[in-house]
Amino acid sequence: MEIQSFKTISRWLWKTWQGYRTQAVINTIVGMIVVFTDLAFVWCTKVAVDIATVGERHGLQLWHVMVMLVGVVFLQVSMTVLNRWIRAILGVRGQNRMQEQLFERLLLSDWQKLRHTHTGHLVNRLEQDVSSVMALLTEHIPSLFTTLMRFCGAFVLLFYMDRTLALIVVAIAPFFAVCSRLYVGKMRKISHEVRDAESDVQSIIQESLQHSLVLKTLERIPLQASRLADSHLYLRGRVVERTKYSSASVALMNTAFALGYLIAFFWGVYGLQQHRITFGALIAFIQLVSQVQQPVRTLTRFIPVIISSSTAAERLMELEKFPLEKIPEDAGVPHHEENQRVRLTVENISFAYEPRSDEPQREIFHDFSASFEPGSITAILGHTGSGKTTLISLLLGLLQPTKGKIHATPEGCPSYELSAATRHLFSYVPQGNTLLSGSIRENLQLGNPHATDKEMLEALEMAQAQFVAENPLGLDMICGERGGGLSEGQAQRVGLARALLRKSPILILDEAFSSLDSDTATTAMNNILAAYPHRTIIYITHREALMPYAREVIKI
Repeated sequence: MEIQSFKTISRWLWKTWQGYRTQAVINTIVGMIVVFTDLAFVWCTKVAVDIATVGERHGLQLWHVMVMLVGVVFLQVSMTVLNRWIRAILGVRGQNRMQEQLFERLLLSDWQKLRHTHTGHLVNRLEQDVSSVMALLTEHIPSLFTTLMRFCGAFVLLFYMDRTLALIVVAIAPFFAVCSRLYVGKMRKISHEVRDAESDVQSIIQESLQHSLVLKTLERIPLQASRLADSHLYLRGRVVERTKYSSASVALMNTAFALGYLIAFFWGVYGLQQHRITFGALIAFIQLVSQVQQPVRTLTRFIPVIISSSTAAERLMELEKFPLEKIPEDAGVPHHEENQRVRLTVENISFAYEPRSDEPQREIFHDFSASFEPGSITAILGHTGSGKTTLISLLLGLLQPTKGKIHATPEGCPSYELSAATRHLFSYVPQGNTLLSGSIRENLQLGNPHATDKEMLEALEMAQAQFVAENPLGLDMICGERGGGLSEGQAQRVGLARALLRKSPILILDEAFSSLDSDTATTAMNNILAAYPHRTIIYITHREALMPYAREVIKI
């Protein structure tokens, strides 16, 4: 992955931050109030101790100061509770919104480009990287501002009380700046490696759980576990190296902070012995040194936070580089009903997938032409890898030909080039089990969100999926990931019913009956033809029993 400059990342973060400024402003205001209460607490304790040891100061009595202290403490507690609510409500809402925006953009991205990236890497970015960037924009940046305010306020107050001590305490700040600068570049590189390694681990786990049946039957669970162990070993090595650098930085900081505290303490004790300061001033010195050092310590902690967040931002910027699906400028395609007659024309198309690494490019189609007449029933035949499913992807606008055009011509309408904008013309049943976890009703509503229970049950009966109606839960019957709990044949029939509910004039069946016996497959096909005599049907099959239904045959 190409490492971007901080300038480029900053521009992206500024643009992204525009939608989340409300939370950032609220966090900043709360932080300013906290800084004010902390400094007020220092001043109140100093005055209280001075009154108790010396006598009335500034016209205040002890009970006056005690009342102010109670008010300050109450305000501190209130701000702590408010900050928790801000993070719980606005923080989660902001993170969810960013995640939803990126999630939707990925689904709208070019299908061919997107499928080359492992889903484990995508999920890792949508979860961890979004969280990291949102924390930076809405929490860390406001915290950085209030930290600088705390430093300035504490320094001014300490300078007012003792100029020499104030200058000695802040003299260590440039030391931290120099030390931090030295290891930022190395930490950025290591952070990239750690995040990529985490994505690899998640990919292995996710893919193995999805294909546990394959691993079990091939008896390769130890091999996959070994792959995970190797990835964990690499990740652990990167984390150890990152910890070495951060530990060295922490050791330097703590040494300098301890030195600053000791200087302040000895200076205050000496001044007290010489009767130059009061006991209250000594207590204030110690507290103010902490108030000055705490921002410096916090600022140094921002360095790994900024490195981690910039890494996360780069990874999210990569997601935004996925090109969106191309829609022709003149794609003002009106929607059509299922009884609308539509002609599909494939004109001299050529197509080749983008090769990976050093693989030679293999052309799938070269000057290929075909025609699908309205209401026709066409079987697509060809050996494995010949391009049958690729042709379907081209018809659905998931892929675009490198040469030639594919048109849809509804009766009484002009022709349209096929793209994402013409996808509503199709109902599609992909190969295999394509159900999502949830109820049967929720899966069917993907085909038609407005379908009634009656329409769903009719579609299920047409697809020979009467087992749903026979189940006590009916449409509320639950299936797991990829149709877990259903047989392959049952899942395939529900997928077919889902496509039938979609009111589109063209039905595409890609091995839609591969898990069904011949009688069930032919019965379902007869039901479809009887119910939708005007639909154009395109199907890929290896079943001899379904071949007689084809009025046209295209061999690839």
